Amino acid sequence: MYFCFPLKKSMEEIRIHDKVFVPYITFEEIEHAIKKVANALYEQHKEDIPVFVGVLNGVVMFMSDFLKHYPGRCEISFLKLKSYSGVESTGKVEIEMEIPMDLSGRDVIILEDIVDTGNTLGALYEILNAKHVKSIKIVTLLFKPDAYNKDLPIDMVALKIPNKFVVGYGLDYDGLGRNLPDIYQIKTEE
Repeated sequence: MYFCFPLKKSMEEIRIHDKVFVPYITFEEIEHAIKKVANALYEQHKEDIPVFVGVLNGVVMFMSDFLKHYPGRCEISFLKLKSYSGVESTGKVEIEMEIPMDLSGRDVIILEDIVDTGNTLGALYEILNAKHVKSIKIVTLLFKPDAYNKDLPIDMVALKIPNKFVVGYGLDYDGLGRNLPDIYQIKTEE
């Protein structure tokens, strides 16, 4: 299920470290997409108590806003994985913090800030299958279909974007930019 909205450009470009980023998605557009995904997911799980699992650190803003709009009962948990260095995926996923709760027999919904190559998702599926969960769904704020190279299903996507590096709204470039309320795309050289 995909939710795509027209994007307006009204912000100014910014510099983070050695890179310039241009406006891409406003907070208002992000919030609109999150509300639609939260309501659609609630319709599928209104009789359940799912566990929303967020992947730190990038998911903090998305998960926080998602939960504000999710009207049903739920539990939350987090884990921390690392797969990026600078603007490139390392191809390896390292576990930095395990999920601290028992998930056996539970419906687990992974909330991701962004899905690009799918390497993190592959690692997450292995981790969750080892915990004997009842079901796994993946919900992501941003999805880069041109970069995705896995066969794992993405159950809900708020916004599809091209395969360009983005920062803001929880996403960083070498630790900076997560606190920006809007999303910026790396500026390409002309």
